[in-house]
Amino acid sequence: MRGLLLLSTALSLVAASSAFAADLPVKAPYAPAPVATWTGFYAGVNLGGGWANTNDGLGSGDLSGFVGGGQVGYNWQLGQFVLGVEGDFQGTTQKKTDTVGAISVEQKLPWFATVRGRLGYAPGPVMFYVTGGAAWANYELSASAGGLSISDNSTQSAWTVGGGVEWMFLPHWSTKVEYLYVDTGNKNVTLFGVTGNARAQDNIVRVGLNYHF
Repeated sequence: MRGLLLLSTALSLVAASSAFAADLPVKAPYAPAPVATWTGFYAGVNLGGGWANTNDGLGSGDLSGFVGGGQVGYNWQLGQFVLGVEGDFQGTTQKKTDTVGAISVEQKLPWFATVRGRLGYAPGPVMFYVTGGAAWANYELSASAGGLSISDNSTQSAWTVGGGVEWMFLPHWSTKVEYLYVDTGNKNVTLFGVTGNARAQDNIVRVGLNYHF
C-alpha cells in the first residue's frame, strides 16, 4: 500500500511539472542576420594620394600630392560574382615646382576623371575586384617671374586600370581601399604655343566610403 502511494505521488509531480512547462512562454527563434547584397546604385567619397610622372615636351617631373573626390556606380551580383560600372571625378594637389634663375616653373595635375567597369568576387561581405576603363586628365604648366605669371593647360584622354577590396560593414554602407594607374599615352600637347609630345602616368592609392541605395 505504501508503494502504491509513493508511485501515485511521483506521477502527480510529473504531471504537474509537465503542465507548468507547457505554460512557460516560448522564445521566438533568432532572426538570421541580413545577407549583404551588392546589387544596386551607390555613391560615395574618397581620399588618398597620387604620384605622377609627366613629360610635356618642355620638361619632365614627378608630381605628388593629395587626391580626393566622389564616385557613383551600379553593381549587379550574380552568385559570388559582381559586375559593375563606376564613374568618379577627382581634384588633386599633385604638383612640382622648379626654379630656373629668376623664373619659377610649376607643373600641376589639377583634376582627372574616370569611367570604369568592375569585376568582383564576393564570397561574403568582402569583395575583391579589378577595374579598368577610360580616363581624362588635366595638366597645367605655369611660369612666374618679377610678379608676373602665365599659365596654360591641356586635358587629355587616357586609360586606367587597377583593383581593390571593398567591405560591406553595414547593410547600406561599405568602405574600400583601391589602387588606380592612369596613363595618357603619348599625345601632341600645345602649351604656350609650343607643341610637344607629352605623356602623364599617374599612380593613385585611395580609401573610399560608399552608401548603397
